[in-house]
Amino acid sequence: MSDLKFVPADTLAPDTLHTAFASAFSDYLLGPFNLPLEQWPVFIGRQAADLSLSRAALRDGHLLAFALVAPRPEIGHWRLATMGAVPEARGSGAAPALLDDFIARAAAAGMRGVELECFAQNERAQRLYRARGFEPVHPLYGYVRAAGAPLPTDDSAGVASNIDVSTAFAWLDQCNIEFGDLPLQVTPPSLRAQPVALQAWQRGSAQLVFAESGPDTVVIHSLVDRERGQEDAQALVAQLVRQHLACRIAVPQLQRPDLGGEALERLGFERQPLHQLLMRRPA
Repeated sequence: MSDLKFVPADTLAPDTLHTAFASAFSDYLLGPFNLPLEQWPVFIGRQAADLSLSRAALRDGHLLAFALVAPRPEIGHWRLATMGAVPEARGSGAAPALLDDFIARAAAAGMRGVELECFAQNERAQRLYRARGFEPVHPLYGYVRAAGAPLPTDDSAGVASNIDVSTAFAWLDQCNIEFGDLPLQVTPPSLRAQPVALQAWQRGSAQLVFAESGPDTVVIHSLVDRERGQEDAQALVAQLVRQHLACRIAVPQLQRPDLGGEALERLGFERQPLHQLLMRRPA
């Protein structure tokens, strides 16, 4: 691979990286990424990617692959925010070389480990990551409750305390240090970049961060319960359902079952079959 050249991603024009990203994810499991160029900075922000730490692989000036890096200094990790190769470069070795470079640079920066999320159904990516020593530490599921579904039987109505977002972020920061393996996208570095008005509720050991996404959809962006039984998470979500009976309520494929997912299922949310794995390896 001596003919490959790695360059910091922030040295590339935004439209060049955006075009390569769209090409690399044109056959993505969730469908093509039709992300307008003007939304590219929002995507980078939601991934908490540092383009100066991220790398692109070039050959003869042509961009073949990229690896975006999100540093998580509070837990001593770098996260592989996203990695891809344009279709014509698949099998060229560019993506594995970028992955090796990512691991080596994290170690050189003094990180304890590296992490990523990968769809469990993406067998090709799974093989690559496992060959580099990554192992699953948590499944991450998405959940959906259809509009008009039966009311939850939970009787803990009116129990949520409304809190401001800054308080919610401070609570999540503490949980992130406590657990050490919350998915980055349910924590403040990613939530701050959400282009929606977030709302936050707390009860006991649990916190819920959500937003209304249009007139008929509510998205749960973060649900964490510190207690194994998840009773407080269940009460929070039950109240959310009661206040949005006519809405579809969705949870992205970032929810740990042991920190809130079990409560969602008890309330009749449907767990989605396409799910991710949070994977890690020592740096």
